[in-house]
Amino acid sequence: MPAKKIELLPKRTPEKKRTTHAPVRQLAELAVEGILSKKGEHIVLMDMRAVSGIADLFVVCTGTSDMQIKAIMDAIEDAIREGTGERPWHVEGSNGLQWVLLDYVDMVLHVFNPEKRAFYDLERLWGDAPMERVPDDADHPAIALLKTFDPA
Repeated sequence: MPAKKIELLPKRTPEKKRTTHAPVRQLAELAVEGILSKKGEHIVLMDMRAVSGIADLFVVCTGTSDMQIKAIMDAIEDAIREGTGERPWHVEGSNGLQWVLLDYVDMVLHVFNPEKRAFYDLERLWGDAPMERVPDDADHPAIALLKTFDPA
């Protein structure tokens, strides 16, 4: 019997809107650049379109300390805001810095510390979603999974 999916965020509704029309592919590329700029680790992109109504894309990564998690979160927000003008619709966990969630409606970013990432194991929980890992040492990675999304 498959594990029951936990709904981590509310489903998209008419009230849950983005502020720009930037393609999710562009948001994701900017987010990955922000993560890599702060040495975030174990980056995984998950195509959620066929498995969940929460978002089209999850971006998951790990930071090894509270300070690094905060820096990653800030770098993601800055990169996306500077590149598209988009701001997160909702942010969770910015006080505890063990699991920070940045909700951009079509894309949700999860920045975990190692313990919380292992505990929640989103890659296993959403194992039926197509996934792609980004090398930790990538400079400007070409992410094949994003080619299935709108062009940037």
